[in-house]
Amino acid sequence: MSKIIFYEDRNFQGRSYECMSDCADMSSYMNRCHSCRVERGCFMVYDRTNYMGNQYFMRRGEYADYMSMMGMSDCIRSCRMIPMYRGSYRMRIYERESFQGQMHEMMEDCDNIMSRYSMSNFMSCNVMDGHWLMYEQPNYRGRMWYMRPGEYRSFMNMGGSNMRFMSMRRIMDSCY
Repeated sequence: MSKIIFYEDRNFQGRSYECMSDCADMSSYMNRCHSCRVERGCFMVYDRTNYMGNQYFMRRGEYADYMSMMGMSDCIRSCRMIPMYRGSYRMRIYERESFQGQMHEMMEDCDNIMSRYSMSNFMSCNVMDGHWLMYEQPNYRGRMWYMRPGEYRSFMNMGGSNMRFMSMRRIMDSCY
């Protein structure tokens, strides 16, 4: 069972809120959140309600002042638990929206899509198996986006109008 504890102030001070599942809006539990402790599992945290805005991947550990550590401009407003997964990983990436254009099937991490597939960007994907993190820059850097199994016909419709994914990594069971 996954578990994350949020604290209103830095260094695990102030009111706290324990969470073991998804939470779309933390404002009913606390006014702000500036530190957290992941006791079990992995979570994505978001700086806006309803799983919107910038996303940050949190694995087991203590984040006493994650805002300066991760360059967050605002506090955590929602979180999503990443379920444990121990199967195979498979995703198809497409050059254009609605699964059009050049297609590549991924089963492993890719640190640079441009150099591996000669693609400057991709605009849609189908995650068949596993949970993935997409990054806007090569070598798993920059803003990230959590992708769980499903069809993603257009990244622009997901609020990522200016996102370009240049690398991707599987979320492995090392979180647990």
